[in-house]
Amino acid sequence: MSYVYRSLDAYEPLIYVSLAILGLFVFRRMWRTWREWRDSVYTLEREFALWRLGRATAVGFLVLGLFFVEFYIATFIAPSLPASDLLITPTLDLLASPQATLLAVDATQAALVTQPAQTGMSGCVDDQIMITSPKSGEEVKAVIDLIGTANVPNFGFYKYEITPVGTQNWATISADREPKIDKSLGKWNTLSLSNGDYFLRLVITDNVGNSLEPCVIAVRVLN
Repeated sequence: MSYVYRSLDAYEPLIYVSLAILGLFVFRRMWRTWREWRDSVYTLEREFALWRLGRATAVGFLVLGLFFVEFYIATFIAPSLPASDLLITPTLDLLASPQATLLAVDATQAALVTQPAQTGMSGCVDDQIMITSPKSGEEVKAVIDLIGTANVPNFGFYKYEITPVGTQNWATISADREPKIDKSLGKWNTLSLSNGDYFLRLVITDNVGNSLEPCVIAVRVLN
């Protein structure tokens, strides 16, 4: 079921466009059948027109219901899906030495950055978007409390996600609509994951739906 939710979230714009086009056809049908009912003279003719109008109205409510279902899933359900269904694949050990070359797998971070593993981060901005705990390169286990900052102009909401190093299978851990300044962003239960190296990123979306460049760090799960 989580795959279905993530698919509906990934294709949200296309689904909205398709529902809008379908809604226009349904509205046109409702308008024509209403005119037929209004202009009908004979009782039987009016009954048939009324039946067609009722059917078109029912389809219209169905389209409207699908619109709200898609909105609810993409806004509330998909961002809160657990990461336990994330497929783990063998990856290079990028945290084995003090110097690590991190590949920013997100499209907005397609450049290589070489920094000390304990301090290297990508896309993080002090007092705006920052993960302060755990540190980049740190080993984590069990349930940890993520500490950081999610506070930008025109703030909408934030979410934090993980992916195994070397993949782009970002899975959302949780999300919130409250800005935070050096406070708890939420919990991360690492027990559902295989041991290994992961990227952890904090993503902020403003109140018009634009996602800012995420703050990305590398951590190692070692339960």
